[in-house]
Amino acid sequence: MVDARGLSCPMPVIMTQKAMKSKEDYYEVLVDSKTPCENVTRFAQSQGYKVDVEEKGGEFLLKISR
Repeated sequence: MVDARGLSCPMPVIMTQKAMKSKEDYYEVLVDSKTPCENVTRFAQSQGYKVDVEEKGGEFLLKISR
């Protein structure tokens, strides 16, 4: 679980990139703004992952999987 709430880009993407170095098949990233949601989604997709986004009360939970 990457908790990137309160951080502006590019930090959520950088944190996700560091987590992905573990080569797992599933990650969750929590952000609280549309821009990091879009940027992390774009990055994960460029790495071959599928992204499902759940919005809850202004926060976005990105479920990233192979």
